[in-house]
Amino acid sequence: MPADHRTASEYRRYLRQEMMPHILCPGCGHGIVLGALLRALAGRGVDPDQVAMVAGIGCSSRLVGYVDFCTLHTTHGRAPAFATGLKLARPELAVIVLTGDGDGLAIGGNHLIHAARRNIGLLCVLFNNQVYGMTGGQLAPTTPSFQRTATTPYGNLEPAFDACRLLTAAGATFVARGMTLAPVPLQDIMAQALAHKGFAFVEVLTECPEYYGRYNRLGTGAEMLLAQGRLPEAVADRLARKTFLPVREEGAGAAAGGQVRPGLAFGILHREERPELTEALRAASGGARG
Repeated sequence: MPADHRTASEYRRYLRQEMMPHILCPGCGHGIVLGALLRALAGRGVDPDQVAMVAGIGCSSRLVGYVDFCTLHTTHGRAPAFATGLKLARPELAVIVLTGDGDGLAIGGNHLIHAARRNIGLLCVLFNNQVYGMTGGQLAPTTPSFQRTATTPYGNLEPAFDACRLLTAAGATFVARGMTLAPVPLQDIMAQALAHKGFAFVEVLTECPEYYGRYNRLGTGAEMLLAQGRLPEAVADRLARKTFLPVREEGAGAAAGGQVRPGLAFGILHREERPELTEALRAASGGARG
């Protein structure tokens, strides 16, 4: 069930109101993702002084400037490494990494998979808008095949990463995917990820109308948001029966012969129990650190 509905107003205490208005482009879905995360924190009654939020470089990484937590704005792709050191030093904190598909899967891919491998108690939220949104709309590791970007004007010929499958293989013990079109289920995913002991990874499909949408003629931010409803949605027990469904590509792909790519599954895709790194280190040292 979603977190307590009373949190709809309570989460505002986590925001730095003096930083408003924000600098996100009109139609950007990143604010929806942050809202779901803050409501999940409020639903769990988390003390803002017990939250550390770490980000690298990118549109999503700018969000740490709008929240009233202990925040750390780091170098490009290195947020999981900084967050790992922070969690080892202060294991009692709820440490949350905000990253984008370029920041987290391109220059930061190595740091991300090793944080998952170690199963350190972080929540990593990856904003997937399928493009480098802050630096001019270049090709990202998640850009679907045949789609246009600033650096692939004739269409992308490379296959896209499936971030959730990658992180599951790397050892993450909680892996989930949500979308901005469904903020209430996304809030519930965030709440479960926050409660998980170990490395939790949540990918969220969000929209970039300024670059990705404009280059591929996908319409306004609202139209891109509603288009997420055409993706196959599989949650809870349905995931056990059929995880990946075919989806016909839009735009250049369809024009080039109706290319079909694997669909995406939504909800909690993987969950297991495995020793969390900071607890394992304390046990190995005889519990010397309280």
